[in-house]
Amino acid sequence: MRMRTATMPRQATPWSMARRSVEASGETETRLSYRRRSQQNPLAMAERARKSQAHRNNSSSSQPQPRPHAREREREIQSNPSAAAAAPVRLLRRGCVCCCFGCGTGDRNGRPSVQGGLLLLLLPLLPFAASWVEVEQGESYELPAFQEFSFEQLRLATSGFAVENIVSEHGEKAPNVVYKGKLDAQRRVAVKRFNRSAWPDSRQFLEEAKSVGQLRSKRLANLLGCCCEGDERLLVAEYMPNDTLAKHLFHWESQAMKWPMRLRVVLYLAEALEYCTSKGRALYHDLNAYRVLFDEDCNPRLSCFGLMKNSRDGKSYSTNLAFTPPEYMRTGRITPESVIYSFGTLLLDVLSGKHIPPSHALDLIRDRNFNMLTDSCLEGQFSNEEGTELVRLASRCLHYEPRERPNVRSMVQALAPLQNDLETPSYELMDIPRGGVASVLSLPLSPLAEACSRKDLTAIHEILEKTGYKDDEGTANELSFQMWTNQMQDTLNSKKKGDNAFRQKDFSTAIDCYSQFIEVGTMVSPTIYARRCLSYLMNDMAEQALSDAMQALVISPTWPTAFYLQAAALVSLGMENEAQEAIKDGCAQETSSSSGH
Repeated sequence: MRMRTATMPRQATPWSMARRSVEASGETETRLSYRRRSQQNPLAMAERARKSQAHRNNSSSSQPQPRPHAREREREIQSNPSAAAAAPVRLLRRGCVCCCFGCGTGDRNGRPSVQGGLLLLLLPLLPFAASWVEVEQGESYELPAFQEFSFEQLRLATSGFAVENIVSEHGEKAPNVVYKGKLDAQRRVAVKRFNRSAWPDSRQFLEEAKSVGQLRSKRLANLLGCCCEGDERLLVAEYMPNDTLAKHLFHWESQAMKWPMRLRVVLYLAEALEYCTSKGRALYHDLNAYRVLFDEDCNPRLSCFGLMKNSRDGKSYSTNLAFTPPEYMRTGRITPESVIYSFGTLLLDVLSGKHIPPSHALDLIRDRNFNMLTDSCLEGQFSNEEGTELVRLASRCLHYEPRERPNVRSMVQALAPLQNDLETPSYELMDIPRGGVASVLSLPLSPLAEACSRKDLTAIHEILEKTGYKDDEGTANELSFQMWTNQMQDTLNSKKKGDNAFRQKDFSTAIDCYSQFIEVGTMVSPTIYARRCLSYLMNDMAEQALSDAMQALVISPTWPTAFYLQAAALVSLGMENEAQEAIKDGCAQETSSSSGH
């Protein structure tokens, strides 16, 4: 039930909007390149990190050398031409294109360089290459290239399209269900699975998805890929963890959305539509408060799913017909002016905190009954001039004649001067911890999580030794059954010797014994991999440790210990951000287990 409470006074907190430079130093660029590839294969990334370090240690050589990541990338593409499609390419403003592995035109003997040739080969692939995004505010960020996923990849990412992963508005009853999921590289995604009749033409679906997948903006929940296998049609987009505008406007529990945040929402939404229009995607289907999502910093983003043209070409309003543009009622098709009409209904939503039918709202505007149009929770938060201007903009957008409605650029120009509290980040305006509605890092870490985040190997050893094999569900029964054979007895002896060496902190012997146990392959134990992982860390073998942590996760996908050990290995490799994500995932699993879910 919606509860109204007294609005808390705004707290103006100084906030500096940091600008990240697109042009990084060689070492930083190398790290970013590794990070990009780690989304495909963390182990390959770790190997490249090791080779990069070796390269730097040998930098006293007088011969000029290509950067480590460039050399490795050349070998990758030469051995696998299809890898060229994943080659990281920067797309900057004004058409400046630079291949990350160099722009040299020849070697010191005058021969054409491999880099120059590869750049020419990659030019046709630029629309689908990984890109840097630079938005109007000067911020930049990186996303992977649009790609086609297999159905099996997305099935695994969503835990078999589990009911608990459904995030779409009407759950399983929605015509096209949206799931949250996680890809191999730990990137959170939203997966939209269409019903079988939505896209009968697979070629049309792929063309439409690839076109939308070229868009990259901080104002969008960007499309990362798709799947088209048999009758299956799925879209993969960035996951937005902080709910929808509809939830924050209509179904809030503790505090209504503040006026400065509402103004920010409509400006960012207008900027998103302006960006799409500039890229030739002026049509947006069924624009409503459920299409506006909030990212981990609580900044509003426009869902990319509404940019996908339905298989019936424009006939795509699923909301109540009382909210659809008049021309859609006549022709059944939308136009750019129809999108402006829907934007006007969103302005009314933001102003009133209710989903008011446009016809009723226009009656209130004509009668100058503005009090009925404004959310009572906003009392004292905005001036009469601000409220009047928003009402004026909404009424222009809702004009019956499409040609009388403003264009999206004029909406951006009108909304920008209304902004206030510019230096306060969105998550503070919405009183939501940064990183999520219920950020797990805001909770106290368990001893193992704390030890792994600090890479306190001694503390990790003590905890693993104390825990023993309690987390190996079903393993004990399997072991007792298999003890009848001599081969299994030898296997168990290897395990016992490994446990004894692990207890005595003889980690080299522990690695050998646990490896013998694993190589037999008769039994599966996530704890064995966890113990060998720590043993590798004790011997400064971080790449092998990361491999074992990931293998433990394959065996037991919800085991917090596997996530925590993965974090410890990532810290050893200098991948602090990825380690933090692994800690988050482990905390989430630990919280879920303790609550009985």
